[in-house]
Amino acid sequence: MGETTDEILFEKIGHWGVITLNRPQALNALTLDMVKAFHAHLAQWDGQPSVKAVLVRGAGDRAFCAGGDVRWVVETARRDADAAAEFFREEYRNNAALHHFPKPCVALIDGVVMGGGVGISVHGDFRVAGDKTLFAMPETGIGLFPDVGGGYFMPRLRDGLGLYYALTGERAGAADCMAAGVATHYVPTPERTALEKALMDLPLGGHPHSEIEETLDQFAGDPGDATLNDIRPAIAETFQGHERLEDLISGLEARGGEFAATTLKTLSRMSPTSLKLTFEQMKRGHGLDFDDVMRMEFRMVRRVLAGHDFFEGVRAQLIDKDKTPTWSPLKLEGVDDAAIAAYFEPLAADELSLP
Repeated sequence: MGETTDEILFEKIGHWGVITLNRPQALNALTLDMVKAFHAHLAQWDGQPSVKAVLVRGAGDRAFCAGGDVRWVVETARRDADAAAEFFREEYRNNAALHHFPKPCVALIDGVVMGGGVGISVHGDFRVAGDKTLFAMPETGIGLFPDVGGGYFMPRLRDGLGLYYALTGERAGAADCMAAGVATHYVPTPERTALEKALMDLPLGGHPHSEIEETLDQFAGDPGDATLNDIRPAIAETFQGHERLEDLISGLEARGGEFAATTLKTLSRMSPTSLKLTFEQMKRGHGLDFDDVMRMEFRMVRRVLAGHDFFEGVRAQLIDKDKTPTWSPLKLEGVDDAAIAAYFEPLAADELSLP
């Protein structure tokens, strides 16, 4: 079986290193120990010629990974912001390691895949959606921003889709994930066991990437119509080409209609600070390489941990669950542009160090 821990399991099966997130009762949410172990095994397998590919999956039938354990982060940050920041430091270093990992990585994202779960899947080579896939980056609703490399992959989605998902936190099933480019393949959930066996049985000779892709193609099915395509033109027209978030909002207000009204209502519930932070993150991230995005996001999160809205958002959404956060400032017009710019400034000390 290979080395195991309670929260995350590691196996060597054939030529594969297999990672199983093993907190099904918590929707496989990531803890600091899980992130450290994940990163350590990537480094170990990188140096082992017998490991030619990596598979990441979630235990249980509800989730791949619902994100990081933000309740723990908030509780820890109330006592010691530096200790809470360590979670993000290790998580971002793991995201970077996955992005740069030289061997093929396959993530079976059947079930909930949000936040940190996106960070350990989307930066790999293949993301296989299933019937239960539910993707979202809902961070603006808890006073955070779509981190874990969201500032890299989301601005690179076509038709303004990345900014749309980043600001609104909207959810996407398998068909929408395929249409957006979040998933590379769809395999029906009942076929997953057979798919895993077929992957594990591959010889993975001189062209492992091609072998894996051919196998995934053989199992791939039709996820059905993507409802995203119904609103894709509206997203493309309203979520692209703006220098300021206020211009995007004005465009939605001027547009009118059901899409605009629904989107404006969604945005009105989010942290105004997070919305402006996220807009700026996406704008800057489009022109940065991956490692620079991770350094940028670490600067941002250190400032978020010194603020108000993240603590209030987690309280309202996940702890008290009253769903009525009191943001500060309450309105978008109260968020100072200079204050937002300060989130992106280099840290006086403690910058994120990447290999």
